[in-house]
Amino acid sequence: MNDPIAVVRIPMERVPVLVGKGGSTKKMIETNGGVSIRVDSQSGEVYVFQKNDPLQASIAPNVIRAIGRGFSPERAVALYENESQLAVIPLREFAKSGSHRIEEIKGRIIGKSGRTRNTIEELTDTYISIYGDSVSVIGDHSSLYCAVEAIRMLINGRKHRTVYQYLEKFRHDQKFRKMSESFG
Repeated sequence: MNDPIAVVRIPMERVPVLVGKGGSTKKMIETNGGVSIRVDSQSGEVYVFQKNDPLQASIAPNVIRAIGRGFSPERAVALYENESQLAVIPLREFAKSGSHRIEEIKGRIIGKSGRTRNTIEELTDTYISIYGDSVSVIGDHSSLYCAVEAIRMLINGRKHRTVYQYLEKFRHDQKFRKMSESFG
């Protein structure tokens, strides 16, 4: 077999999610990405080998990373559609005093009963996963940028109201842009 196009390490507890019941998730990634995957269940390393289209194959490692970062397989495969991308924000670089601070940051992003995360997802049409010491986002380029900016604003202590206003303006601008394009 040829050399792998990528080796992705995922947390051990996410390996069963990557493989799926009866290997179903692994097969789905292999089919959609035109790749073959070998999972080392001892180390969490996932070897990705290209079989067909290089562009589709290049997306497969990010689908695997997304599952490793806490996304469900159903959300992770969105990376194959609509030019979606994955962004991972490591929270350790923002934390000031260990894990206690990371938990505070995660709490600000999640919000009461998940409200803040849900609002960001809805207004930007993205998916957000908060797992371990990172926050990950899946979305198209402009939506991804907006969601990441909103998350950074929260990390930096901006008020939730300010972040919601930023998101509402983004949503309004997106609607206006789509309407302008349709009248072209």
